[in-house]
Amino acid sequence: MRTRGWTLPVAVALTALLAAASSAQPSATRVRHRATPVEPVVVELFTAQGCAGCPEANTHVEAVAAEPGVIVLTYAVDYWDYLGWADTFARPEFAQRQRDYRHALRLRNVSTPQVVIDGRRQAPATAEALQAAIDEEGLRRTFPPQIEFRETGDRVGVGSGRPPSGGAEVVAVFYTPGAQTVEIASGDNRGQKVRHVNVVRSVRVLGPWAGRPVLYALPDAPSADQAVAVLVQSRADRRILNGAVLESR
Repeated sequence: MRTRGWTLPVAVALTALLAAASSAQPSATRVRHRATPVEPVVVELFTAQGCAGCPEANTHVEAVAAEPGVIVLTYAVDYWDYLGWADTFARPEFAQRQRDYRHALRLRNVSTPQVVIDGRRQAPATAEALQAAIDEEGLRRTFPPQIEFRETGDRVGVGSGRPPSGGAEVVAVFYTPGAQTVEIASGDNRGQKVRHVNVVRSVRVLGPWAGRPVLYALPDAPSADQAVAVLVQSRADRRILNGAVLESR
């Protein structure tokens, strides 16, 4: 199993706390982490195969997906399907997640393509603006709750920290890592081959987080080729406090 985690220097203390909080489970085994602790920037793209302006945005987001310290997640929305092409990756709950951001960010409406950075702000889907937003958000977080996966891949621990007003929740986002290409047969993008990166397939809420260490059961991925990003996210304003990726199990 490969893990790609972002942690703080208090890993030893967290492991002890999580072991105590889950006495029915064996103690946490060693987990491999990045050599240099980094709190990642989470880039969420809301896109649609039937949206004429989306392929270019997909390309710009794909360009930053391999950057260290960046988690890119692509959500396909279904409200463009009426133009004659049913998006092959879209699910209604992804459009609902976008609407939740519209409310939290006090936007007038939803639109595609839309890029949301760390749940805090939207950014233009252009190469320079996207990179600038990532760089700015990378300097913002201080002392986020630590996230650590068990070596067995069936549980994930979230450490202590200051919870946001209204509390937070721990969310598991299952996605297919890497790029996928879909040939569009009808609608505004008819005849085009549209690329997507890190396409989200499902989202599960694992439970609440109120500032104390908690160990959560991690559901199996819907298919063997999927990775999972675990996000600690404020319920009220939707800002993402921290995230980590388990690439395979």
